[in-house]
Amino acid sequence: MQIENEFTVAAPVDDLWTFLLDVERIAPCMPGAELTETVDERTWKGKVNMKLGPVSLSFAGTVEMEERDDVAHRAKLRAKGMEQRGKGGANASVESWLEPAGNETTVKMVADIQLTGAVAQLSRGLLPEVSRRLTAQFAECLHETIVADTAAMAAGASGPDGDEEPSPGGAAGMPEPSPGGAPAVRPPATAAPIGGIRLALAAIGSATAKLIRRLLGHKA
Repeated sequence: MQIENEFTVAAPVDDLWTFLLDVERIAPCMPGAELTETVDERTWKGKVNMKLGPVSLSFAGTVEMEERDDVAHRAKLRAKGMEQRGKGGANASVESWLEPAGNETTVKMVADIQLTGAVAQLSRGLLPEVSRRLTAQFAECLHETIVADTAAMAAGASGPDGDEEPSPGGAAGMPEPSPGGAPAVRPPATAAPIGGIRLALAAIGSATAKLIRRLLGHKA
């Protein structure tokens, strides 16, 4: 199954590209995802928790960056995972690239997903809509994280009068400075498991509405 998605983030293309390559920082923005190990600069291990209606699924697997073009801001990832209670497996090839538009950047993605076992039956017909909603959640989290990052860096670099004001101990309520001198930004809270009953019902409702529109269109 091939799925295409895109979203826009209010950040320059080079800044967003650097941010997206920092897997440890963006992992909390991925709904249901947990980074468990960084194998090397191109390989990671993790888990994804998913819930479709009353059925809970938990995948464990590996993500590998097969291609990376820093000039074109394009990358290709390959992911492999198995459901931990033997309900099937998932393989995905995801190609993404950035298209700049002034101070905003559009992220475009094309994913080729193959599911096996019981999980393939459970997700039949729901995957495109669920993917669209999860992409929207990911985009919103990226935007909030980048805004918080920018605000924290500005607050750490300037005092109340706009002068530089180092704070070795960290001001109350502010992030502690990192070893490099820039204030560390608290990552977003760990994402809740993907889906839930409302998400599954919303996906079913959307698919039903599209079917009704097609039927009405044929009768017109």
